[in-house]
Amino acid sequence: MDFNELLSALSFVVFTYDNSPITLLQIIQVPLYIFLAWFIVSRVGKIIVSALRRRNVSADAVHLFSRMYLVLTIAILAITSMDILNIPLTAFAFVSGAIAIGVGFGAQNIINNFISGWILMWERPIRIGDFLEVGDARGVVECINTRSTLIRRNDGVHMLVPNSQLLENTVTNWTLIDKNARTFVRVGVAYGSDVVLVQKLLFQVLAERDDINDKPKPLVLFEDFGDNALTFDTVFWVNAVSETDIRRRRSEIRFRIYELFNEHNVVIAYPQRDLHVDGNLTITRSDKN
Repeated sequence: MDFNELLSALSFVVFTYDNSPITLLQIIQVPLYIFLAWFIVSRVGKIIVSALRRRNVSADAVHLFSRMYLVLTIAILAITSMDILNIPLTAFAFVSGAIAIGVGFGAQNIINNFISGWILMWERPIRIGDFLEVGDARGVVECINTRSTLIRRNDGVHMLVPNSQLLENTVTNWTLIDKNARTFVRVGVAYGSDVVLVQKLLFQVLAERDDINDKPKPLVLFEDFGDNALTFDTVFWVNAVSETDIRRRRSEIRFRIYELFNEHNVVIAYPQRDLHVDGNLTITRSDKN
């Protein structure tokens, strides 16, 4: 087959729309154009994302750019493909109207989550890396998709939360403004202990740690006269990104408190009960042959 025969074959009219012939060459051009254009724009997108990350742009801002870039690219490719085939956008007016009605009745939750996802990425009340408390679950946001948000819980399990739930329900964001979090360690000492010494030892434990913020200053509070102990609270602020990080620091502080109390003979209290028996106690013993 020579060039003229090939050109004649490619000029074969497959169908006609609105008096405009659609040739075989035009139909072949569309997938080739889409493949080439997608290859180029994907490479350009990766280059831009890498440049943004090198400039220390926040992860959620990079994620928002990549989503917007993807949607814009798909829209441009679709419009250009129809232009190659000489198909006007008005040709899809009826079809798009029917699809919109069907989507409105059958996919309300999907559309709700889709719009909620864009609101989350645009307003940024929740960002990638934030530590959230959603209901009884706590975890770090790893990805905000158009339909759901991926959260890695403290136990390592990944949890998919619909975006609409994050906007409609109460969500605690521990790291929305900063990563500072307040926590405390409670300890009870036996009655008769030197409370001034206890306060001094607890302040010493807090002063030894570099990961406790100076502002606001740590506090040692004589919390209560308990049933079995004199209760003290050490209240302090730390820079943490997860609940596990806070629990680890509280554990280390408890180890140090136990060590210092033993060195200074401060007794950590434990529950005690006094049993009073009214009347005579009779012990009956039965002898067996």
